Amino acid sequence: MTNTKHSANSDSSKNSLSHSSTATQRIRDLQHFGEEGGVVPVIDLAATSTFLNPKDMEQTFLGEKEGCYLYSRHSNPTVNMFSAKMAAIENTEAGLGVASGMAAIACSLEQILNSGDTAGGEIISSLTVYGGTYALFKNVFPKQNIQVKFVDIEDLAAVEKAITPKTKVIYAETISNPLLKTPNIQKLSEIARKHKIKLVIDNTFAPMLITPAELGADVVIHSCTKYISGSSDLIAGVICSTKEFIQSLIDVNTGAVMLKGPTMDARIAHELYMRLDHLPIRIQAHSQAAQYFADQMQAHGMSVIYPGLSSHPQHTDYQKTIHHEYGFGGMMALRMDSAEKAMKLAQKLQDEKFGLYAVSLGFSRTLLTVPAVTTSSEITAEDQQKMNLSPGLLRMSIGYVGDLKTMWQRFYNCYQSLDS
Repeated sequence: MTNTKHSANSDSSKNSLSHSSTATQRIRDLQHFGEEGGVVPVIDLAATSTFLNPKDMEQTFLGEKEGCYLYSRHSNPTVNMFSAKMAAIENTEAGLGVASGMAAIACSLEQILNSGDTAGGEIISSLTVYGGTYALFKNVFPKQNIQVKFVDIEDLAAVEKAITPKTKVIYAETISNPLLKTPNIQKLSEIARKHKIKLVIDNTFAPMLITPAELGADVVIHSCTKYISGSSDLIAGVICSTKEFIQSLIDVNTGAVMLKGPTMDARIAHELYMRLDHLPIRIQAHSQAAQYFADQMQAHGMSVIYPGLSSHPQHTDYQKTIHHEYGFGGMMALRMDSAEKAMKLAQKLQDEKFGLYAVSLGFSRTLLTVPAVTTSSEITAEDQQKMNLSPGLLRMSIGYVGDLKTMWQRFYNCYQSLDS
C-alpha cells in the first residue's frame, strides 16, 4: 500500500446511486467508519501526504493514478467524505466541496467554457438569478471571453432561439432567487441534449425537494452556506456531477478548482458532513412552516408568492417533479407597495421576534430581506424591471423555531399595524 489514507466507502457510494431509493435512504446508506471503528469520521487536517513509492507521486501528478492523496488543494479525505454524501443526495456519480457557492458556480462554468478546442463561449442564463451570480455573469465573465445572454427561462422557445454555435451552457436555478420561479428542468435538459451543450442547475433553494440530475441536469451546485449548513455559521459550496467532470476540476494542469484554489477546509467539510443526516428533517420543518404562513397570507388577501400555492404560475408542473414528502420548501415572498413599506414591515417583524432582517437563507429562524435594494441590488434597474422584480418585494426564508400559530399572530399583527 503506497498511501496510508483511505477515501470514503466506495461500495456504499456506488450503492447510494440507485434511482429507486429516496434521497434520505441514500444518505443513510453512505456510511464511513473511522480507523478505530468510530461512528463519526475523523478530521484529516494534513495539507500534504506521504508517498511510500516516489513513482506513485509522479503518476498522481500525471493523472494516471487514483486513490492517492497528494495535497489538500487537490484532494482531502474529509472533504471527499462530505462530497460523496452530497453526491448521494443529488444522485450523481461524484461531488466536490469548495469554499463557497460562488466558487462552485464560477469554477463549474469556467471548466466547461474553457474545455474543448477553444476557450470562452456563451452561457444562456435565466434572467432571474441571485444578484451575485448576475454580477459574475455581467461584469466578470466578459473579461474572460465568456459572454452571457439573459433570457426568460420559462420561455423555452426563447431559450432555444438564443443558442448559437458558441453556446456551451444553459444555466438556471431550481427555484429562482428571489421571485421563486420554477423552470422546467426536464425540458431545458432536452434542449441542452439537442444542441450538445451542458445544463447547470443551482439547487441551493431546493435540497431534498428536487433532484435535478434525475431530470437531466449535467452539473448541480449548492451554496452550502444555506440549507446544507442550516446554522448560518459558515461559508461553503459543492459541485455534483459525473466522476469525469469532478476529476477535471482537480486536474493539476487544467482544473479550475485545483489551479484557482477555492478549496474547502477539512473542518468545514466535517461540520457539514455531520449536519446532512438531519437535513431531511430540517427541510420538512421549513416546508411545513412556509406552507402554513403562505396559506394564511393568501386567505387574508395578501399578495404572496410560494410554489406550494395553486396560485403560483408553475405550481401544477412543479409539483410533478418534487419529492412530496419534503414539501415545497422554506422560501416565500410577499409583494408590498414599495421598498419603504417592505422595510417598515421587516422592521416591525424583527422587533416583534418574528424574524431577523438579514441576507442569506436556510437558517432555523426566519430571515427577511428586500432584494431590490440588497441581495439583487447588483441587477440593473432595467433588468429588475424585465424580470418583474418590484422594489417592494419582501423575501422570507421561513424558519421552524416557534409555535406556528403564535408566529402567525405576530406576523399578522405587524402587517395590520403598518398603516397605523
